[in-house]
Amino acid sequence: MDRRKIRTDLAVEEQERLTEEAERIKGVILEEDEEPPDVHITRVRILDEEGARVMGKPVGTYLTLESRRMSQEDEDYHRDVSEVFAEKLEELLPKGWNSLLVAGLGNHHVTSDSLGPRVVDNLWITRHLDRTGRMISGIVPGVMAQTGMESAEIIKGIVRETRPDVVVAIDALAARSVHRLGSTIQLSDTGIQPGSGVGNHRNKLNQESLGVPVIAVGVPTVVSAAAIVYDTLDALTTVLEQSEVTSSLSGTIKSMDMDDQYRLIQELLHPRLGPMFVTPKDIDAVVKRLSFTISEGMNMAFHA
Repeated sequence: MDRRKIRTDLAVEEQERLTEEAERIKGVILEEDEEPPDVHITRVRILDEEGARVMGKPVGTYLTLESRRMSQEDEDYHRDVSEVFAEKLEELLPKGWNSLLVAGLGNHHVTSDSLGPRVVDNLWITRHLDRTGRMISGIVPGVMAQTGMESAEIIKGIVRETRPDVVVAIDALAARSVHRLGSTIQLSDTGIQPGSGVGNHRNKLNQESLGVPVIAVGVPTVVSAAAIVYDTLDALTTVLEQSEVTSSLSGTIKSMDMDDQYRLIQELLHPRLGPMFVTPKDIDAVVKRLSFTISEGMNMAFHA
């Protein structure tokens, strides 16, 4: 199965897909590390257009912070993660910046899409105070159904008037794997496309469209139903092949081309469910915790 057909915004999952399929990746560098407190760091560097074509993502750097403990309600642990996040965010910010605009993308009234607005709610906004220090401003542009305008249009106008040195855009993402929901933070210096997580593509926010560097920060909060079914089928075949009675059925499923397996899943699901995306039942608590973790990390990085 071509995993690019399963919706994911995470560069690390595209890297895993290519590794699984034993493809040779040109123009892509992968670096991995473990940092306290129990945070797995993956850095994917897409160096050229060939790498961008294979990965399906723009040229740039993608940093992923992962830990199952992020989904737990542990205030001390999340404070430590905020420190790691702040360090990685500083790596991507341009040197010598003085003014910065934070854009909280998403819909405050839809829990799984409320990460961006919640982060902005917890930021230390300073642009209206002391103009001798770093000036931080924030905006929650809403969604088109609320404003009748593209988020990119609103942010472009604000950038033109306030002239920040850099924009940091926060948005909810889609993952390929269920275990990454609420336990992963991705940062990149390539900008972002609002709504792409659920296939609702809006105008891009990047240096080309805004005229200033755009750092993107996101947490996966949804996964496609097709991805869940595919992973379930994969686990089912493993169980079936352990029994003589059902091993032939497992062999039949495994004999199908991966593309055919996924196509079959889509054909079965689409008439009944459409392009459905699924979110955890405790998504309200997940978004609340991680929005605070990210906002604390941003406050550390911006006001160090």
